[in-house]
Amino acid sequence: MKNGIYSLLKAKFLIDEDAIKNWRFIVFLILLAIIMIANTQRYEQKVFKIAALTGEVKELRSEFVDRRSQLMKLRMESTVSVKMVDREIYPSTVPPVKIKVKKEEEKSFFKRIWQ
Repeated sequence: MKNGIYSLLKAKFLIDEDAIKNWRFIVFLILLAIIMIANTQRYEQKVFKIAALTGEVKELRSEFVDRRSQLMKLRMESTVSVKMVDREIYPSTVPPVKIKVKKEEEKSFFKRIWQ
């Protein structure tokens, strides 16, 4: 038992005759650890980017709602009439009248000949 711990502390398993197998396994474990660390790093970057984009979407949505309410206010007839008074254009007091256009009948070939 004492000899086994002593050889482990001296790392004799890395310099023995069959040490190539041990080195391959150690290199494999190191590569696996590097891949896991890189994968975690990429995952965290994506999480941060998603959080930033979510905040930006909320900000843009609130700006959109604000602009839409401003547009609705500007489109109201009372707002338009107040702005037109400054230019001396007043709202009409006469209600609009619908104009009906009568379509003329096309004369047939025979009616055109007899005229």
